[in-house]
Amino acid sequence: MPEAPPVDVLVMGAGTIGCYIGGSLVTEGVRVAFVGRPRVLNALGQQGMVLTDLDGGDRRLRPSMLQLFDRVPEGIHPALVLLTVKSGATAEAAAELDAALPPRTPVLSLQNGISNALHAARAAPTLHVLPGMVPYNVAELGPGHFHRGTGGRLAARQDAALRSWVSVFEQAGVGIDLHPDLLPIQWGKLLLNLNNPVNALSGLPLREQLLDRGYRRCLAALMDEALEALEWARIQPAQLAAVPPRRMPSILRLPTPLFRLVAARMLRIDAQARSSMADDLALGRRTEVDALCGEVVRLARANGARAPLSAKMVELVEAWPQKPEHLSAPQLLSALGLK
Repeated sequence: MPEAPPVDVLVMGAGTIGCYIGGSLVTEGVRVAFVGRPRVLNALGQQGMVLTDLDGGDRRLRPSMLQLFDRVPEGIHPALVLLTVKSGATAEAAAELDAALPPRTPVLSLQNGISNALHAARAAPTLHVLPGMVPYNVAELGPGHFHRGTGGRLAARQDAALRSWVSVFEQAGVGIDLHPDLLPIQWGKLLLNLNNPVNALSGLPLREQLLDRGYRRCLAALMDEALEALEWARIQPAQLAAVPPRRMPSILRLPTPLFRLVAARMLRIDAQARSSMADDLALGRRTEVDALCGEVVRLARANGARAPLSAKMVELVEAWPQKPEHLSAPQLLSALGLK
């Protein structure tokens, strides 16, 4: 049996987020193994990796600098695993990790939604799974080219297994903050991520979509509904944008000229940024709409309430492959029953 490759970090899910964060660590000398799908691995093996961002950063990794695998290599002992698969693949990926890695290996879930770390922990009972949050958007602009189009810092639940990594992530340009309770931060991020299905159905780049008041009204209504569900559940979402979550819907509903002024920080998005859900629809992949809007529906239901707008968004996104037509802002407003 061949000797296991030396690995410091294992990226389980070499997609946009996994490649951007994992690739950033490689630039600082961290030995990173990437486990992913053939489409991505083939491009990385032939062309290497390009990491760019809205601040003008441009880092390039040769193919020889990348350790690429289609499954978890036998016998490896990574000090940290970054779980970055899509929500629907969480249980399968976690079970594979559980079968291959030493007990108590720390696994940081850097995935959308609220429940992925819990699902991963159930599927990988011998591992040490921790919840995390990615604040920024990363788009795949071409084979092997990953572009961060928005800003922010990673977050994770405070744990001894992560303390030594804080400075490493900082040096790699993917700073991470540790928090005693991550749930408010996860819900704060999910509120912002409610724009993902709106953006995906619009077919527009993020900035262009946010400059359309009709689409913003759709997002504001989804946020209002989610905030009501959170209030019933007595969960106070963290403030991740420039304004508190409860003020966001009213700002989104402002006329566009005024919105441009009030939300200047929110609009610090380059023209290339788009939601990962838009990429999923374009490539015919399963989306994470259930981990976003579906989570709002489940939270409301748990408290004897309903979330019909979020339920409708799940329906619209899941029906899109059968009729792949982007919706204008008036069409989406109408589909949601908004005047």
